Amino acid sequence: MNNYKKIASTLGSAALTLALFGNVQAADPVKVGLLLPYTGTYAALGEAITNGMKMAIEQQGGQLGGRAVEYVSVDSEANPGKAVPNMQKLVDGAKVDVVVGPVHSGVGMGAVKVARDSGVPLIIPNAGFNAATGPLCAPNIFRTSFTSWQTAYPMGQVAADKGYKNIVTVAWRYGFGTESVEGFKEGFEKAGGTVSKEIYVPFPDVEFQSQLTEIAALKPDAVFVFFAGGGAAKFVQDYAAAGLQGKIPLLGSGFLTEGTLAAQGQAAEGVLTTLHYADSLDTEQNRSFRDAYRQQFGKEADIYAVQGFDTGLLLAQSLQQVAGNTEDRNAWIAAMSQAHIASPRGDWSFSKAHNPVQNVYLREVRDGANQVASIAATALADPAPGCKLQ
Repeated sequence: MNNYKKIASTLGSAALTLALFGNVQAADPVKVGLLLPYTGTYAALGEAITNGMKMAIEQQGGQLGGRAVEYVSVDSEANPGKAVPNMQKLVDGAKVDVVVGPVHSGVGMGAVKVARDSGVPLIIPNAGFNAATGPLCAPNIFRTSFTSWQTAYPMGQVAADKGYKNIVTVAWRYGFGTESVEGFKEGFEKAGGTVSKEIYVPFPDVEFQSQLTEIAALKPDAVFVFFAGGGAAKFVQDYAAAGLQGKIPLLGSGFLTEGTLAAQGQAAEGVLTTLHYADSLDTEQNRSFRDAYRQQFGKEADIYAVQGFDTGLLLAQSLQQVAGNTEDRNAWIAAMSQAHIASPRGDWSFSKAHNPVQNVYLREVRDGANQVASIAATALADPAPGCKLQ
């Protein structure tokens, strides 16, 4: 056999090996682990994220990089104490290719630890604790949602632009609450304002009478708060009942009025919030997304469904780039890092710390809906202090 024939034979064998490897891999499904809450307080969030993600993948033909998809779900129960063993069930037990989750920031700390130790890609579709894309950032950790800083910082400039000089803050005393206040305070003080008093409520208490009495006595120009879910519904109702609605403007991170407006009713009218999404965004992507979600699930989409949908788009886009090869993690992670997502919230891409660089919208509650008043911050990137990827 001459040299040319040897080379041809070698190349042919290599091509055959690659083809066989590709066929074997293509025959195996991509295993997507879901570490989300399916029971308890946050069950609706886990359901919305799952619905949105699966809908996005179905719209891409139900495959990821030409491979079928297998979902392996573990109920996080929003329980930080179970985060590490639950992650290990997915990573070591089920041998998933990627983990999507969690919702709860306390669970997120455990999930990030296992992801950093194992190298398995982790896509966070909600938990907003700053550390995940700050001091604990890693090449294989991505976030398709937000940081607590990102949803609160822009409100500082909004408040200053409205002429407010003196603001009191109220929040639950736990990670996301204190980080939200810190983000708002940074933006407000940078714009020349003063936070005259920070009031904290033990989590998850929803008795606010003493705090409202103190606000009435302090008479600030406005109040910035972080509450979510049932606590947000109760605070806004109590704020109005205390006679403060219309007298002292109420501002908040967008979770104050996200999914809570029906319970808040008239008490929420006029409340201003900042968030990376609003139902009323008038774009083709948002209209088609909301129509499809309503048709498929019989309910309206929310921010959690959007974040799940974008997670599905990220998986589809990145695995298309690497032809479904999940074995070459470096190539797959590079493809995710370079993704550009045409989202219902507006187009976004990743910062070097793997947090979305995205618009944050100023929303005002009008007639029982979060209406977009303006863009509070365009293409806002979290500064991710402590992240060594930058």
